[in-house]
Amino acid sequence: MTFTGPAVYTEEHKYQKLSFSDIADKKAKFANTADNGWVAMVQHYFVAAFVPPEKMAREFYMRKLDNANVYQAGLIVPVAAIAPGATGTASVKLFAGPQEQATLKEIAPGLDLVVDYGWLTVIAAPIFWALQFIHGMVGNWGWAIVVLTIIIKAIFFPLSAASYKSMARMRVLTPRLMQLKERYGDDKQRLNQEMMKLYQTEKVNPLGGCLPILVQIPVFIALYWVLLGAVEMRGAPWILWIHDLAAADPFYILPVIMMASMFVQMKLNPTPPDPIQAKVMMMMPLIFGVMFFWFPAGLVLYWVVNNILSIAQQWQITRMIDSGGKAANDAKA
Repeated sequence: MTFTGPAVYTEEHKYQKLSFSDIADKKAKFANTADNGWVAMVQHYFVAAFVPPEKMAREFYMRKLDNANVYQAGLIVPVAAIAPGATGTASVKLFAGPQEQATLKEIAPGLDLVVDYGWLTVIAAPIFWALQFIHGMVGNWGWAIVVLTIIIKAIFFPLSAASYKSMARMRVLTPRLMQLKERYGDDKQRLNQEMMKLYQTEKVNPLGGCLPILVQIPVFIALYWVLLGAVEMRGAPWILWIHDLAAADPFYILPVIMMASMFVQMKLNPTPPDPIQAKVMMMMPLIFGVMFFWFPAGLVLYWVVNNILSIAQQWQITRMIDSGGKAANDAKA
């Protein structure tokens, strides 16, 4: 879930977001006084912030009201003494609206940080910039997601190719691994020795299919947060039945397509020697599909496009490895 709660920004302490539980327990730590910065209440897609003029002294406060599940966050600014019969003014700017980063940057320094991507901001921020740039060219956020997915897939093509080659070689070795399991199933130590010997002989790394994928995980998570947190997706249509990329697919068509694509991917991967592990892997498409029923359509669209591209790439590499293995066996015969 995205962050919901109060936040404070000052030039010295930068962006500080506070949890309601810490405020209730009086453990919240934040900048109390400054001559710059703002205080805001943040929620998914929207923010309300008090922004006093620069160099005006301000005191930030947060508290939980007694006997109520209600919290206060605000600031106190000084008011100059007013002589009898005179008038005076003290003004503080209030912004309340969507978390559109370009707009927030113009209102106050650091206000765009309320669009919080967590520890992956360094990756997520350029991804959002790229998504926004593509949207400016294609004019539709759904197609922008499709194009961005293709670009990211192309960037990681060498890593993905190495992963799929490793899995394809493991698939070729699966029958021989099953034979070893039948022969040495009662002797785990001997089975592991024979399996390692087979890997060394065939020059196959059993972890080769996992390591390249692990490198890509931070990028995929960052993209997940971009698509989850970008208010630009709210109410943005794609095609046909998808009228809001920030809402779940009303007919669950994209999640079903995603489940089908994951099932095809499972079939292209080598079957695990352990029967229990194999059954668990076969259940994964169903488990993920049910989870994605409630995910925003933009996120599911990304996964569908990514899976389809992965299937095409993996099928081609697997076909090449399989044909090479058959040719080698024919030559030996």
